[in-house]
Order: sequence, then C-alpha cells, then structure tokens
Amino acid sequence: MRVFAILFFVFVSFAIQAQDLQLALLKYRGGGDWYANPTSLPNLARFCNEQLGTAFSEQIATVEPADQAIFNYPFVHMTGHGNVIFDANEVQNLRNYLIAGGFLHIDDNYGMDSYIRPQMKKVFPELDFIELPTSHPIYNQTFKFPNGIPKIHVHDNKTAQAFGLIYEGRLVCLYTYETDLGDGWEDQRVHNDSEETRLKALRMGANIISYVFAPQQVDDL
Repeated sequence: MRVFAILFFVFVSFAIQAQDLQLALLKYRGGGDWYANPTSLPNLARFCNEQLGTAFSEQIATVEPADQAIFNYPFVHMTGHGNVIFDANEVQNLRNYLIAGGFLHIDDNYGMDSYIRPQMKKVFPELDFIELPTSHPIYNQTFKFPNGIPKIHVHDNKTAQAFGLIYEGRLVCLYTYETDLGDGWEDQRVHNDSEETRLKALRMGANIISYVFAPQQVDDL
C-alpha cells in the first residue's frame, strides 16, 4: 500500500503541473446537507490559482464514499450541519483511499461534530483525532497562522480547533471545528462576511491545499 501511495503522489505532482485538477465534494448519506456552501470550493480553487499558481478547475466534482472515482481526486472536502452515515463498503473504500494517499478535509458547518466523530472512528478504529499544534506545517505554508486555525463564524463562541488523523506519520484527515472555513470561502453576499474574514478563510484554505500537495507528508505528533 505504501508503494501505491507513492505512485498516487507522483501522479498528482505531474497532473497539477500538466492539466487542470478538480477539487471534490463528498456526497454522504444520513440526512446531513452535504451540498451546503455551493460557492465555497469554486472560490477556493480560484483563489489558489491566483495566489499559488495552481491550475484547478472551478468545476467541482462530487463523489460518494463508496465510489472508486474518489481515487481520482487527491483532495476531498466534506461539510454540512447534520447526520452522517457510512456503511461497511463506504468505510472500507474511504480507508483505502486515505491510506493510498488521498486527503479528506472535514469542515463542520455547525452541527456535524457528534455525528462525524463516530463515523470516522469506523474508518480508522485504531486512531483518534489529535489537535494540531500551532507549530504544525499546515499553518506555515504560503500564509502564516501563528495562532492556529482562524475563527470565521461564532456559532457557540467556542475556540476554533483543527484536529487530524495521523496514519503512519501522514496527516490523512483534517477536521476543522468551530471555525467554519467553508462559510468564509463562499461569495461575500451569502454571509456578508468582511473582506478581512473571507481573506483569512481563503488563505487558510490555500494553506491546506499547499500542504496536501507538498512533497513532505510526515507528521510527528
């Protein structure tokens, strides 16, 4: 599986230079609104193209957890407000995808926490979410976030946090909680966020993308 992961990233490195890549949105079951924030990923793709020199398509792919097509997308984003259910086939396919070199970003849009944690525990029963320290490389890519994940929306007025699942030294899943980056990526008219707030969210999103496509993928946490 480690050899496959290396080949996966060789493919990604070639593709990001040679042609458009697509970001993907996870369509899950359970009743949660997986389709929330429809303008967020296109805006993130555009921002990364402008600021990082990437060549992402602004057309976003939609993939399901059990779909083999998920292996075509190095970065998969998941969001929503409610329930999430993964069956045995979805669990196995997600696990294979992440072990093989894929990356899942879960952004709690407010209300996902109690649902997504037990579902990801089914995918990696041997792992626990670990809060990423402010020294983590994901905060020190093109844009610097010395205080860690930025707070975009207030919600319950809790501290914004970023958690990770680390498999064999690699961050395979990032879970952002009480920040709502995806809302900050949306068109300004949707939430009436200030330009400063939107810029913080987009810069943090660009850091996540930079980190996913960076050659180093070792996390000593």
